[in-house]
Amino acid sequence: MEEKKKFKLGLLPKLIIAIIIGILFGQFLPEGFCRFVVTLSSFFSQFLSFIIPLMILAYVTMGIANLKSGAGRLLLITVALAYCSTLIAGSASFFVADTLFPHFMSADALDRIAATAGNSLEPYFSLEIPALMNTLSAVVLAFVLGLCMSSLRGRTIGDTLYNGVSDFSGIIDCVLHNVIIPLLPLYICGTFTDMTKSGKTFAILGILWKVFIVVIIMHLICICIQFVIAGLVSHKNPLTLIRNQIPGYATALGTQSSAATIPVNLQCAEADGVSSEIRNFTVPLCANIHMAGSMITITACATAVCLMNQLPISIGTVIPFIMTLGIAMVASPGAPGGSIMTALPFLYMIFGTEAGDPSGPICAIMVALYITQDSFGTACNVSGDNAIGVIVETIYQKFINKSSASV
Repeated sequence: MEEKKKFKLGLLPKLIIAIIIGILFGQFLPEGFCRFVVTLSSFFSQFLSFIIPLMILAYVTMGIANLKSGAGRLLLITVALAYCSTLIAGSASFFVADTLFPHFMSADALDRIAATAGNSLEPYFSLEIPALMNTLSAVVLAFVLGLCMSSLRGRTIGDTLYNGVSDFSGIIDCVLHNVIIPLLPLYICGTFTDMTKSGKTFAILGILWKVFIVVIIMHLICICIQFVIAGLVSHKNPLTLIRNQIPGYATALGTQSSAATIPVNLQCAEADGVSSEIRNFTVPLCANIHMAGSMITITACATAVCLMNQLPISIGTVIPFIMTLGIAMVASPGAPGGSIMTALPFLYMIFGTEAGDPSGPICAIMVALYITQDSFGTACNVSGDNAIGVIVETIYQKFINKSSASV
């Protein structure tokens, strides 16, 4: 007899259920019980604050250390294309969000949110877990270690440090998959319990569904533009390229993971006519460094949260945030919600030091907003990976391979 496949609920349904349960708790259950839920949520937020610098250190170090120079100019070209795509997507997202979102947010709704600002529930007691280092120190140390390991490994140093950091990254990966991601619904449930009890939830949810629709439309437009550019550069039909990408897009929707979509995305790249040496290089690399879809979502959600909470936001604060996050996204693990976890330490650049606390309620709203459409953001990311692959293939065949053959 065949064993029945164990039914496993995905992260997105879990978070939707957590939001609904949190709203029901806050609406119908007594304050004492709600404070208990908020207390459990606060424990998790403290642990999250502790683990984030370690996560940044592990993933950024390994991400940079693995960008070895064997591919030479191809590496530089691919990284430049991925970074530019991410920057342009994030900037465009801000302009669209800054133009449209204020129309979604009536003065009455904003006043209702502002009126509930001081009504948050206090946990019964708090547990302070100081981080081993602040996030900026973690980022700087990760870049120093990653760059030095990438350039020196195999020359003046061996693999001992690399293997040690790789093992450390595996431990953090285990914590992410077995603790952070599974307990994320509890965190979100506590946040929405608090928000509902304080009266914020219904005013906020009345705005967020419109944000959700706009973000998905931006993802689809981004994919179309990327494949149109790839088609123009390679003289291939963009519609054919988009059709070839459908299996990869569908896989990303289901897995919410760029890493898990790599095998299918390699097949899509093959259908696009990308040679094996190029697709085996660009697809895994871009799965780690190309985050246009995630940047669209994070920027749009950050703009919405600022408008909802009447926090100042401008292109002057958004551009440095996008540029920094575009680099830090190398740290993003290939797990559901990985991008927003990577972005949490940098949200202070938009929200300010106090409001941008990674364990605070505003960042919790950001996590909830992001996760609800993480599938679509990931699908946009992986689709863009193959658009970049088509462009890199064209550059390789026209310039690099041709010049190598003529030597």
